[in-house]
Amino acid sequence: MKKMSSLAFALLSGTAAAAPQPAPQAQPQRKIDGASMLRHIKALASDEFEGRAPASKGETATLAYLQDEFKKIGVAPGNPDGSYLQKVPLVYVQPSPTLVYTAAGKPAPLNFPGDYVAWTARTERKVSLANSELVFVGYGVQAPEYKWDDYKGMDLHGKTLVMLINDPPLPDPKRPSRLDPAQFAGAVTSYYGRWSYKFETAERLGAAGALIVHETRQAGYPYDVVRNSWGRGSYGLKQAKNGSAGYPGVAGWLHLDRAKELFQAAGQDFDALKKAALSRDFKPVPLGATISATVLNAWNEMPSNNVVAKIEGSDPKLKDEVVVYSAHWDHFGVDESLPGPRSKQIFHGAQDNASGVAALLELARAFKALPQPPRRSILFLLTTGEERGLLGAQYYARHPLYPAAKTVLDINLDGLNLWGKTRDIELTGHGKSTADDLVAAVAKSQGRVVRPEGNPEMGAFYRSDQLEFAKLGVPVVYTHGGRDFIGKPPGYAAATLDAYTAHDYHKVTDVVQPGWDMSGAVQDAELLFEVGLRAAQDPAPPQWKPGAEFKSAREAVAK
Repeated sequence: MKKMSSLAFALLSGTAAAAPQPAPQAQPQRKIDGASMLRHIKALASDEFEGRAPASKGETATLAYLQDEFKKIGVAPGNPDGSYLQKVPLVYVQPSPTLVYTAAGKPAPLNFPGDYVAWTARTERKVSLANSELVFVGYGVQAPEYKWDDYKGMDLHGKTLVMLINDPPLPDPKRPSRLDPAQFAGAVTSYYGRWSYKFETAERLGAAGALIVHETRQAGYPYDVVRNSWGRGSYGLKQAKNGSAGYPGVAGWLHLDRAKELFQAAGQDFDALKKAALSRDFKPVPLGATISATVLNAWNEMPSNNVVAKIEGSDPKLKDEVVVYSAHWDHFGVDESLPGPRSKQIFHGAQDNASGVAALLELARAFKALPQPPRRSILFLLTTGEERGLLGAQYYARHPLYPAAKTVLDINLDGLNLWGKTRDIELTGHGKSTADDLVAAVAKSQGRVVRPEGNPEMGAFYRSDQLEFAKLGVPVVYTHGGRDFIGKPPGYAAATLDAYTAHDYHKVTDVVQPGWDMSGAVQDAELLFEVGLRAAQDPAPPQWKPGAEFKSAREAVAK
């Protein structure tokens, strides 16, 4: 195990540099315990927990386990109401949509889900659009740091927006064959390219509906993935009356071929407008067509819970500020249609994300073992519904137990390295905030280097719970295990991770494996411990770097 920095060692051991060593029996535990972490994983991924689906027997077992562990550690409830739980009102919605567009006086009905998918996030039996004007809004982006606004102040209330997938792909002036790294992160997907951002912006601007045109090459997956993901029922948050759903009334995806037919029927050229959308001077284009849509909903309410625990800070002036460690406890439950015995029907979720939960519990124990709590408070947040769309984190973001302006950092744990120590660690979203500098400094103290994540174009930064904190303006840290394994041959990392993705990821076979080497998980957890400790102690908390798409959100909550 790599040595910790002198600061972390001193704090964990209860010693100062010049102080004598205490008697062995008086020493608090000063290392992350891999055996304890593995014990937690085995319990949470066992058949008894039935795949930890929200609103199931698996949730009941998980909540009992987590609360019991926090009580054993001595970490207090984190909800100001005195409990360890934050209620999260989930719903399962089954939409049945119909959609017709009219151009040049001719109605053109589309087939669901082959031509389009559409849904509503509103828990209403029927949501309709009647002759809503269609407006092409390019990439649907408002990015002040890039001086980019696809909307140009147009009143879009009651209208349905048609928008392109991803970020504007702007060529590098010096190397036109590549994307400009100074604009929308170049080849890396930025938040502005995420479908969730586009729908949220449409709702914020008062649009009645929004359709994203799917393009296989740009998305990295075929339309079948859209159909399979959104053409069936989905989970969401139950909305308070008149509350924001995060989506316009009707949201959906449109097959590229159908989009081109729509534009042609309206007397427009899809390819020409797509090219025009690459200019900052682009203005929304009314298509001269309308859309009528109806979504009939059936839904079930599925109340669930986040789990929260807290170690209060020791500094009277800073204890109201918090560093958050987050990890999702949920997985996919049981699929009784699968063949074989019950154990072959359970999505155990050992790596994803019993490992992250186990690490969070170990971190809580390590912080509790400090002779004095850090200056800022430490919040441990275990979320529900991550696998259903970051729903528990999203609910916390909308109903924070501690203000966003007082939350200085989120460190998210989602799937740990279970295959041994590495000389490096991957930092997803590298370059966005000064928290990266903390990670780099701690990694250096371990004799490691920090690398940006592999395949950044896949947008991993926007696909786990830290995103909801970033959207609030809170700097975040989201790491993955490194690729340079100590004592392993070249290609080991790729072969191991590819095998996990192909054979175990989101499958019933994500179970505890006899060959796991917990030293890598311990190494990463120790790093994240000290990153959080430094953030909790430092008078100057982490800040977004210039150009980060979430910097403006931080400035807004600070006012």
